[in-house]
Amino acid sequence: MLVKAWVIPLLYLDFEIRRDYIVANLCENRNRPQLNCNGKCYLAKRIAESRKQEERQAEKQYMANLIYQVMNVNNTHSLFQEATIENLSVKMVFNYITPARLLPAADDIFHPPLV
Repeated sequence: MLVKAWVIPLLYLDFEIRRDYIVANLCENRNRPQLNCNGKCYLAKRIAESRKQEERQAEKQYMANLIYQVMNVNNTHSLFQEATIENLSVKMVFNYITPARLLPAADDIFHPPLV
């Protein structure tokens, strides 16, 4: 991670240290001095290559992590859970009372006439 953070500054440092050699031998515009490139084309090309390489490496790492997660055989997932003591000891009881039972009984109101 630290190396990734130092790639671009190291490219600039390398450019500053070897500027004369880059201008004389590696610059694409060395035959056209009127452009005043002074090796900046070489530096821009190296920075672009570095960024592309970082993107490719990040993509490969992402794909490797994705494949590792999918193909991880240590984590076995099953639709059926094995019975364990913890699962068997916990019993939940639900008491459900219908709303009709909470209302007053209808037979108190509706009944045949008392004679």
